[in-house]
Amino acid sequence: MQKDFISIHDISLYEFHEILDKAVKMKADPHHSHKALKHKVLAMIFQKPSLRTRMTFEVGMLGLGGHAIYLSPSDGQVGVRESFNDIGKNLERWVQGIMIRTFAHQNIIDLAAAVKIPVINALSDLLHPCQAMADFLTLKEKAGNLSKLKLAYVGDGNNVCHSLMFAAAKAGCTMAVATPSGYDPDPGIVKLAKEDGRDTGFSLTLTRDPRQAVAGADAVYTDTWTSMGQEAEKEVRNRIFVPYQVNRDLMALAAKDAFFMHCLPAHRGDEVTDEVIDSPRSLVFDQAENRLHVQKVIMVLLMGKTEKNG
Repeated sequence: MQKDFISIHDISLYEFHEILDKAVKMKADPHHSHKALKHKVLAMIFQKPSLRTRMTFEVGMLGLGGHAIYLSPSDGQVGVRESFNDIGKNLERWVQGIMIRTFAHQNIIDLAAAVKIPVINALSDLLHPCQAMADFLTLKEKAGNLSKLKLAYVGDGNNVCHSLMFAAAKAGCTMAVATPSGYDPDPGIVKLAKEDGRDTGFSLTLTRDPRQAVAGADAVYTDTWTSMGQEAEKEVRNRIFVPYQVNRDLMALAAKDAFFMHCLPAHRGDEVTDEVIDSPRSLVFDQAENRLHVQKVIMVLLMGKTEKNG
């Protein structure tokens, strides 16, 4: 793999499937890799808090024989008290990898350019690649052949939607995205995803109609209507997104026994009803678990080839 894991677009088709295949094996036999990152340390920069991201990376490093150090938004005040360049130049003297969960995607680009050690994108406003890899691991487990699936995404054309498009392009599946006007996925991401899927059989439909997107889908995915940093827009967004709620009526249009997916945290009663998220076909906690296994593989592939610094 390349030095960093910033976008699914950046990895090859082989690497995409390699990560999923290795995650399946690592999940089945976690003890096999329990010393893969022995004595190595991951610095975890959090400008946005998260339950799943912190737990899965920290538990993952422990399971690989290494250690993880949590840097909260107040630790170092990254980008305020010190630049990303300077923070990175310090960290690479002490640790063997950096995970960052931030707002502006450029922060990750700048940090990766400043250091020689691997940088992992744990979320930016543009992309959420670790989540999408975990989602496709979950679909691989539950549904088998990814290329035969139709994935419907309903809601805000945000970072999760972007990374799902990149993953779907690599998997060669069919994807339909339904968003309200003004909340479309980034046109540049759409263009790149279509290029990535040119030879895989990938098909992408963009629509305003959630019913059209969900029709015949094998999995229906949604995310919160108001992400962190958008709290001032919540009232407006809630009114606009009401027709995009995933409920029993919308799920009835999907394929028989279609799965429901959400990256969590969910705002129950807004983007999804309790009836859907708590149903036997809901994969939300499988997705959360699989963050651990996918990220362990990514850390081994990146950090396992670096020498201990400092």
